[in-house]
Amino acid sequence: MRYMEIPILAEGSRDYVRLQAYLLDTPVDKIMIKMRPMILICPGGGYEKLSYREGEPVAVQFLNQGYHACILRYSVAPAAHPTPLLEIGSAMKVIHDNANDWQVDTGKIILAGFSAGAHLAASLGVFWNRSHLFEPLHVPAQKLRPAGMILCYPVITSESGISHRGSFANLLGERFHELAEEMSIEKQVTKDTPPCFIWHTLDDATVPVENSFLLVSALKQAGVSAELHVFPKGEHGLSLAGRTVERADGSGLNEQCEQWIRLAFVWLKTIL
Repeated sequence: MRYMEIPILAEGSRDYVRLQAYLLDTPVDKIMIKMRPMILICPGGGYEKLSYREGEPVAVQFLNQGYHACILRYSVAPAAHPTPLLEIGSAMKVIHDNANDWQVDTGKIILAGFSAGAHLAASLGVFWNRSHLFEPLHVPAQKLRPAGMILCYPVITSESGISHRGSFANLLGERFHELAEEMSIEKQVTKDTPPCFIWHTLDDATVPVENSFLLVSALKQAGVSAELHVFPKGEHGLSLAGRTVERADGSGLNEQCEQWIRLAFVWLKTIL
């Protein structure tokens, strides 16, 4: 396996922004596989910080299934929109530009996001063909389109009472009132939005499950394929929900929610 860190630079990017690439060896003369799918992971953290638990441990799971994996360490507050969106677009461009060397099947690039990172992933999913994104990146819009999105307890809406206001406040800063509705993902879904796998817990006290319900409703209305799993119990930020991401205080475990990634593997087979 090859590991590399690639700086990502967009207007407003912080100096820590990088793409961490985990590339499986693909010796074309030894095995049937010629090109592999890629999972691009966006950890959560409320656009205030970036979670380790939603990064490398998740990448390892996909590597074990034969996928390449990248983790985007994107800008958080005080950096503001559109900087993180331009960074994830730049990450897609990097993957396409290196596809032959990395042996990536560019028709099978999947986004996986957690909480605010899911909002960022979903933002690319709805804005990939908008000129305000692809023109500054000097890339054909189609190169920004993911084949699908895995959204884990996603921040979706700015609607009062069910939004995670902190994520929107950190992302939009002084432009909160100007851009909050535009950055509500459910209001931007079209028929061109990629298929989605979504999971949430019913009693999530940080990002209410209504975020996922609103998104699935919008996807259905647009005719976009979606799979939603709602588990009855579980705190926010579970990541893989198993021992590999257990917190120091013993929290972060949920045997029922631990099933989500196996369900996601099955879903990926259906769309790829």
